[in-house]
Amino acid sequence: MTDDRDLDPRVALDELERAEAAPYVNYPATPWWHFPLMGLWAGAMVGAFVWWRESALLFVGAMVVLVAIETAYLVWLSRTHGALPMPGRGTPPAELAPVWRGYFIGVAVVVVGVGLVWWLLGIAAAAVTAFVLVTGGLAEYDRRYERAAARTRARLGIAGRS
Repeated sequence: MTDDRDLDPRVALDELERAEAAPYVNYPATPWWHFPLMGLWAGAMVGAFVWWRESALLFVGAMVVLVAIETAYLVWLSRTHGALPMPGRGTPPAELAPVWRGYFIGVAVVVVGVGLVWWLLGIAAAAVTAFVLVTGGLAEYDRRYERAAARTRARLGIAGRS
C-alpha cells in the first residue's frame, strides 16, 4: 500500500535537500589540535624559505616533506570525517555560502599579512605570524561554519552532528 506522502513531490524535494546538505552539516567535531597543527604546518612552510637562497636541496626537501605530511593528513582527515566538503567545490546549503566566502577572503588577508611581515621583519617573524593567523583563522572559520551548519540542520530538520 502506498502512502500519499510517497507521491507528494514536495516531500521528495525536502528529502533530496536534506540528503544533499548532509555531507556539509553532519560531521564529527574538529579536534582541538587541528588548528595549531595547521598553524604549525603553515609556519613551517614559510620558515622553510630560510633555505631558499642558502641550499636548494634543503629547501626543496623541506617543501616535499611538508607537502607529503599535509597530503597524508588530509587523506586521513577525509577518511575519518567521511565526506569532506571543500570550500569552492560542490553546492553547499545557502547558510554556508557566506562562511566559505569569508574563508577565501581570510586566506587572502593571511597571505598579505604574512607577506607584509616577511617584507618588514623577516622570515622568522613571518613564520610566527603564519602560525598565529592560520591557527586563529581556522578556529574562527570552524566556529562560523558550525553555527551555519546548525542553522541548516534546524531549517531542514536534520539531527545534530554525527
